[in-house]
Amino acid sequence: DDVVILPAFGVTIRELEGLASSGCTLVDTTCGSVLNVWKNVRQYARDGYTAVIHGKVKHEETQATASQARVTDNGRYVIVLDRTEAELLCDYITEKIPLDTFQSHFRGACSPDFDPRRDLARVGLANQTTMLMSESLEIGQLVRRAMITRYGEQTIGEHFQAFDTICSATQDRQDAIQTLLDNADLDLAIIIGGYNSSNTRNLAKICARKITTYHIAEPSCLTSAIELRHLPPTATGGSIVEHVKRNWLPDTGTLSIGVSAGASTPDNIVGEVISRLAELAK
Repeated sequence: DDVVILPAFGVTIRELEGLASSGCTLVDTTCGSVLNVWKNVRQYARDGYTAVIHGKVKHEETQATASQARVTDNGRYVIVLDRTEAELLCDYITEKIPLDTFQSHFRGACSPDFDPRRDLARVGLANQTTMLMSESLEIGQLVRRAMITRYGEQTIGEHFQAFDTICSATQDRQDAIQTLLDNADLDLAIIIGGYNSSNTRNLAKICARKITTYHIAEPSCLTSAIELRHLPPTATGGSIVEHVKRNWLPDTGTLSIGVSAGASTPDNIVGEVISRLAELAK
């Protein structure tokens, strides 16, 4: 029999049904944090709440979570990428923008037959588990305030729900890198992980706010003390174009380099990068 391994970020209900009907053997490695999100999103659907999902529309995990919001006939979802999109959603809730503005922007990011006049009266927050926790919390507060403005503080429980759904491994890394930035005098940071990894890219963004940061995919990206291949932390959306940086390693004597890695980056890869850095910085 064919064996299919389901990835940590899960698959959509339709994909799962297709695999199950094919007769193959399924090995389910879906992350527990993702399963927790699905459980809550399904509950939203059963209770008549629209899931507002903080995530990337085309990301496999977000697509899988959105499918869970459709477990009932009246299940609804809308996906917001960041604070800017959340503010636009809130502007519609508080009647600052017209219906057509909302629909033109969120076309392709909503459930079929989504009607914001009906479907944004009761909402529940969820997120792709590898997004920035700080941004997810901020979006939650924005939406909550918008619902209070529209419906009043007294009935907020009837119109808004939220829960913590960031992956623990992702959050541990975000917390650790923030602690490192706050307590160490670093010259630069190296973040290791796949260029299509959401949690790795978010680590790079956190670091880049404070110090020079290079997101590399593997040890070979450290070509020499002169040249390095990396994905800029400013890369947006699905833009994955590796850049070459020359003179990346400061020639100023003793260096302090921060190193972190995405949740799925193997320990041996991290070790090889550290060894390579020690070799280049001699």
